[in-house]
Amino acid sequence: MATHGRLAAGPRCIAIVGPFQSGKTTLLESILERTGAIPRAGRVADGSSVGDAGAEARAHAMSVEPNVATVSFLGDTFTFVDCPGSVEFAHDMRTVLPACDAAVVVCEADERKVPALELVLRELEEADIPRILFINKIDAATRRVRESLEILQRASRAPLLLRQIPIWRDGIAVGFIDLALERAFIYREHAPSEVVSIPDGELPREREARFAMLERLADYDDALMEDLISEIEPPRDRVFDDLAREVRERHVVPVLIGAAERGNGVTRLLKALRHEAPRLPETRDRLGVPAEGPPLAHVLKTLHTTHGGKLSVSRVLRGRLKEGDGVVGSRGAEARVAGLLNLRGAATTRIPEAEEGALVAVARMDTIETGESFGVGKARPLSAATVVPPDPVQTVTVAVKDRKDEVRLTAAIARIVEEDPSYRFEHDGELGEMRLSGQGEMHLRVAVERLWSRFGVPVAIGKPRVRYRETIKAAASARGRHKKQTGGHGQFGDVAIEVRPLARGEGFAFEDRITGGVVPRQYIPSVEAGARDFVRKGPLGFPVVDLAVTLTDGSYHTVDSSDAAFQAAARLALSEALPKAKPTLLEPILSVEIAVPSDALSRASGLVTARRGQILGYDGRPGWTGWEVLSALVPEAEIGDLIVELRSATAGVGTFRARFDHMAEVTGRTADMAIAGAKATAG
Repeated sequence: MATHGRLAAGPRCIAIVGPFQSGKTTLLESILERTGAIPRAGRVADGSSVGDAGAEARAHAMSVEPNVATVSFLGDTFTFVDCPGSVEFAHDMRTVLPACDAAVVVCEADERKVPALELVLRELEEADIPRILFINKIDAATRRVRESLEILQRASRAPLLLRQIPIWRDGIAVGFIDLALERAFIYREHAPSEVVSIPDGELPREREARFAMLERLADYDDALMEDLISEIEPPRDRVFDDLAREVRERHVVPVLIGAAERGNGVTRLLKALRHEAPRLPETRDRLGVPAEGPPLAHVLKTLHTTHGGKLSVSRVLRGRLKEGDGVVGSRGAEARVAGLLNLRGAATTRIPEAEEGALVAVARMDTIETGESFGVGKARPLSAATVVPPDPVQTVTVAVKDRKDEVRLTAAIARIVEEDPSYRFEHDGELGEMRLSGQGEMHLRVAVERLWSRFGVPVAIGKPRVRYRETIKAAASARGRHKKQTGGHGQFGDVAIEVRPLARGEGFAFEDRITGGVVPRQYIPSVEAGARDFVRKGPLGFPVVDLAVTLTDGSYHTVDSSDAAFQAAARLALSEALPKAKPTLLEPILSVEIAVPSDALSRASGLVTARRGQILGYDGRPGWTGWEVLSALVPEAEIGDLIVELRSATAGVGTFRARFDHMAEVTGRTADMAIAGAKATAG
């Protein structure tokens, strides 16, 4: 039975994704205008858009978190989630995708942005999300759509299926022909396109492009293939049925064209979603969520608002969710639905209940986190999807002016990390630093801005210090005698020690070669304790590693000797021995894997060698055509701004993973600066 024209049951959730500055938020504005949700589309450039309403998004004229808006179109309800396009905020897209029914991928016919498009499409492919490609800014296109399709196909594993071809006039796209519908449309500014007859001069192009579309569809439909071989024109309804089925089964990616800023192509996009996008039952099947059972929802995003507290943006996957419902999360925590709100950008509207399929904000579920599922009742549900945050690629220190604000800072950062788990926060006790890590320079800048604008905690940021170590390169010996008379019992401890280097990575070893009881057994642990205490900061100002300390001789006093005295004697002996043992500085070396498009490999190699890095080799990125992975060893001291320059060299798509590998000796100016820095800090 034909499904073309059938109304959808329940709201559908559609992600709007795509590379940075491709026009996603502008498309959402045009959709809102076209469906009558707003009287006139706003503009990102002048800060009048429904989406990107937050202070940070307005300040930087870019999406820094998902924007949600629900519309009604021809009797169907759609909730659109406009996801950030910057790779630095990509984790927000990852957490949104699993509970969405489909995605609209907004892109440009620009060869330079193909790697960024590939990153987005790869996320969709791995999440198994049906998708439609919308080539935006067709009014500014400089090449034919067939050429553009060949370029864009490099970014997609699934075949791109051209659904529309532009009508050109004096080199400008003034309309399009819908190949499935076999109708022509002329664009009108901020209004539905005008239906016209296919111009005679366009008929050969239309027939050729339509046959190519049908051929691709026939790859997955034997009956359609037989029709084409027999030169039988297939019924239009069957063409639409094939389109819908093959989109839902992820066989093809339909390609539509338009210009979001002018409102061109928006109505046909909405109609394609209405007929071809999957519905909630298919999304449940993909997620492995049974249709029967108590109401169940999944948290796509957490927001902490200034006045409304915590909001959990959630998709209702089963049943209806009502205010006052008691729920339990997939981690076992219990909560209560304190309120339900519809979202439209920054605006919220309170509702008594949320129907199946709806995307709503649930108020004050403090114990439920992003990525969790939660169900009504007492039974703990399985999570519908698990998304692991990426490793950070850049770190800054954060500090408050007044130490009494450190508790407020810690609480505020905990909320920021809860909103976006791709941030990471730690307190480095050794260096006395609070460190915030994230996905790049802008990602960290937005977090710092939010600390002030949303939580009232201004901070200063800085460059993290490196956890240097020191060791020795030669053996040495020394004697330490601690003798003090203060009236009554005095203090006396006397030890002779030898120090020698150990192999890299062996740490610290203590040996006892005492004979004849010159140091009583009960004081030998005190000597070791004193030695371990001293090596926490050696003569260069850093913890000493890969060192063996041997107790060889000593003496004691029957009355004045004590644990404290022998600890002091050990410290004195080491303070004399270590400077004689050729102390040397060690720095942490990281094993780094850098992933870049092949044409940027030489630039990435240059960045590594300029940072005292050692290139180990190159290999193709597994499963990625036209990408390379560069393996290298890079000092931790040189890694700080690597991601900034790497993204600059790769049109924003390069990334890396780093792991501690080993400690290595460092000399020269780098060592001198590190030692001087340690002395200045100690001073």
